[in-house]
Amino acid sequence: MTSQTREEPRIVAAAERQMQAWVLTQQMAERTVRVDRLPKPADKLGDYITISREAGACGSQIAELVGRKLGWEVLDKNLLDQVAAEANFARPHLEAVDETSVHWANGILGTWLDPKTISHQRYVVHLRRVVTATARRGNAVFVGRGAQFLLPRGQGISVRLVAPKPYRVEQIVRRLGITAAKARQHITCVDRGRREFVRRFFNRDIDDPHLYDLVINVQRFGPDAAADKIVGAYPR
Repeated sequence: MTSQTREEPRIVAAAERQMQAWVLTQQMAERTVRVDRLPKPADKLGDYITISREAGACGSQIAELVGRKLGWEVLDKNLLDQVAAEANFARPHLEAVDETSVHWANGILGTWLDPKTISHQRYVVHLRRVVTATARRGNAVFVGRGAQFLLPRGQGISVRLVAPKPYRVEQIVRRLGITAAKARQHITCVDRGRREFVRRFFNRDIDDPHLYDLVINVQRFGPDAAADKIVGAYPR
């Protein structure tokens, strides 16, 4: 017992040193995200569309329809594969930081206890590189992940997909095969994670309609018509 008591201050001191080192590293990474976030003004970008979406507003489905109608590449979950390849990250580790809530304790302890853990800051740095490189090639539809804030405003078009909660609950129940109660919990959790992700790294309110060129109520028009509106709005 006495030996354990003597060891505790050493353990606490070591933990504090690790946390301080982690915080310094993350501060440096955050500065990199802020300063090196956007392509230089001289960079020439191709055609692209960014789609932000509420959970259950059929964002992935509509993006696929838009991509099919335009013959463009759609980057949704597969964007993680490209980030993993660019940064030499393990693909499953990216799932833990992809538009999820940014918990400082998980970032500190997770990175310390498991060196393979990827911080949100590192993820965003590499995400920016992949998004920018893809936008230079053009003909791309980006789904979520703050892509619109990683690219210059006005060169592509940014879209926000919304719908009343009952409609979104119905879509989640159908897609995931869960109860309405669990669907509501899922929507709350996912929307909170996306909102925090955008606020933390881009200092924006994801629900602000002024950030978008086009806001569509998916319940009012349906996925097919919503896709047509996005395609028709693109200034080709």
